[in-house]
Amino acid sequence: MATAPGRSDREGVSVMELTEMFPTEEAARKWFEAKMWPNGRHCPRCGNTETIECSGHPPMPYWCPSCKRHFSVRVGSVMEGSPLPFRKWVWAIYLHLTSLKGVSSMKLHRDLKVTQKTAWFMLQRIRESFKRDDDEPPFSGPVEVDETYLGGKRANMPKSKRKTLTGRGAVGKAAIVGAKDRETNEVRARHVRHTDTEHLAGFAADQTKPGATVYTDEALAYRALTARYHHEVVNHGVGEYVRGMVHTNGIESFWSMLKRAHKGVYHKLSPKHLHRYVAEFAGRHNVRESDTLAQMAGLALGMVGKRLTYAALITDNGLPSGARA
Repeated sequence: MATAPGRSDREGVSVMELTEMFPTEEAARKWFEAKMWPNGRHCPRCGNTETIECSGHPPMPYWCPSCKRHFSVRVGSVMEGSPLPFRKWVWAIYLHLTSLKGVSSMKLHRDLKVTQKTAWFMLQRIRESFKRDDDEPPFSGPVEVDETYLGGKRANMPKSKRKTLTGRGAVGKAAIVGAKDRETNEVRARHVRHTDTEHLAGFAADQTKPGATVYTDEALAYRALTARYHHEVVNHGVGEYVRGMVHTNGIESFWSMLKRAHKGVYHKLSPKHLHRYVAEFAGRHNVRESDTLAQMAGLALGMVGKRLTYAALITDNGLPSGARA
């Protein structure tokens, strides 16, 4: 897919330009294939590269002699099983990425002429595509680590839900811990069920090289970091927010964006699905300097190997599905 004439990638992509880039369903399909199969077409089931194109099987246009099955670029991705045209997936990705705080399922339902239920399912699958591996190399630092809470006010909850949780200020709210590397400006975050040493200091240790500088607030859960890191603390409890280079303003700025999306777009983020929203906003932050087409291409590649069925999405197992126990 060529860049629109006269447009610099850094300027983003307008609605008119996107329409010209994807005039047909075939153009959208070829774009997904180019981004999701960067090393060439292969069978998503067995990896066989000696595949055959079939003209008489539109939904599954390729044949794998090894598996003896038809396939398409949807197979093995979050789009598997979706009857929606590729063009609607392109537009869903574009609309979501170009909305600073994301797009609601109601708006996507109106823009794409799909049901609200379908739009919600599409957005959850797009969020699934933002998820990253847990074995990424740790930050070299300096690293800012902090936690935040999302949820409604205690006064607005029914009495049955007004229960106090362990941790600071967490009354019926979900906890999220995050780390921001000052060298790369990369953010990583995770929904956790507890705000104790194991989950907060443990997360910091997972994301940071031993010996690096780590900045946190005065929460007791972070004290364990002192043994392995150059750990410096800013004491919010006494009104101290910056002491030279010691502060957590970077990661707190990330929390601010997440909370504006919560209040202004989604209004309610259920603990069951919160991990996808957290992964999405960390992913958004980490690619914010890239142009629109690069962001779209990265998200398309992230769709590979992350199938999410509707049954799995709505299963109620009594636990937040993305939270660390």
